[in-house]
Amino acid sequence: MKTNKLLIGGKAALFCLSFYASAFATEKPFLKEGKWRGEFKVNERTLPFNFEVKGRSAETATFTLLNGNRRDDFKVKQLPGDSIFVKMNTYDAALVGKIDEKGNFNGVYKSLVPNFKGSFLPFTAEYGKEYRYVEPEKEVKPNANISGKWNVKIISKDPNAANSVALLEQKGSKLTGVLMTVVGDTRELEGTVQGDEFQLSGFTGPSPVSIKGKISADKKNITDGEIGFGFYVTQKFEAHREKNTELPDPYKLTYLKEGYKTLDFSFPDLNGKQVSLKDDKYKGKVVIVEIIGTWCPNCTDQTRFLSPWFKQNKQRGVEAIAIGFEQKDDLEYAKYTLGELRDFFGIEYDIVFGGIADKKVATEKLVGLNRMAAFPTTIIIDRKGEVREIYTGYTGEITGKYFKNYVKKFNKVLDDLIAEPIPTDKKDEATASLK
Repeated sequence: MKTNKLLIGGKAALFCLSFYASAFATEKPFLKEGKWRGEFKVNERTLPFNFEVKGRSAETATFTLLNGNRRDDFKVKQLPGDSIFVKMNTYDAALVGKIDEKGNFNGVYKSLVPNFKGSFLPFTAEYGKEYRYVEPEKEVKPNANISGKWNVKIISKDPNAANSVALLEQKGSKLTGVLMTVVGDTRELEGTVQGDEFQLSGFTGPSPVSIKGKISADKKNITDGEIGFGFYVTQKFEAHREKNTELPDPYKLTYLKEGYKTLDFSFPDLNGKQVSLKDDKYKGKVVIVEIIGTWCPNCTDQTRFLSPWFKQNKQRGVEAIAIGFEQKDDLEYAKYTLGELRDFFGIEYDIVFGGIADKKVATEKLVGLNRMAAFPTTIIIDRKGEVREIYTGYTGEITGKYFKNYVKKFNKVLDDLIAEPIPTDKKDEATASLK
């Protein structure tokens, strides 16, 4: 009897050892918990980025992109063939790669838009490295502190090329900041000043951004400047310190053409139902029309602001509509991308599909506008159905006082319009829609 027990026990032990050996043998390599440093290869140059992984498996892990004080979290999937897939939330793009024998994460950042050819950036990432551009022991002492506001002049043959404004903050050799343009901002950038040169980069999910330049001996100018937008064009620039420099007024770039007071459109929502400002639910209400694209980082930042604002104010006689112009002129594709946006931000207002992501197309479809200067554009309509304000672009929290001023004016305008009386001819419809 003892022999049988020993035999059975031995077989059980061998089975357990065999099971665990098999499990470990088939365990797929995954990203180590902790800080990582990556580099994209963009043409002949590299663009660094940093991220952190928390969680030891794809089921539990959070992948966080790090840019100065900004944190953007993403979920991770493990695909067949040991590939690791990090979807960029509402952007139809992903980091896809594998862990090599050295423990590095190698792969590509690519567009997921169907039939969108040629859009990928190779990358490699190393575990345990936290610096951005230069290893601490190899740093060179900065020759200047470039904190402050800079007037950035784009060098272009295009006479309409608009200038930008850079807001920079330097502490020692560490540099952070943002580039503001007439269409929005770059989100927070992080980098370094080494001697008389500086470099900045940012990667938050959309196409990565990099900026570099040389600081003049008088510390008042930047020369040999270059701005890279990942997949897209590289721009040359020069800049000089100018504390009073400003961008064009974003409330005056887009406006209604002469003879127009209202905006008229009809677009399908995510269920295929046509939505128009003439619908009963909008009559007698103040309406916010947000013209966006899920591919556009400033649009998602605007949505991050508007979605909770609307939840807190929707009972006050205000409605909102987001008109999405997407990377494919296909309603089924837009249902997917705009549906992702709705779910991610918990949007409770109507979302409709306007067409292909093109400013000329948007201008043609939104009859009455002089031009669509940028995605996003926010149009505020009063209770009579008349356009009262149009704001071009969006400036996020990293822009400091510009963001605070935007929020302050937005709330003031909405408070004033909501306080206006409901027109007599629209009172019945507005009251009915509140029930």
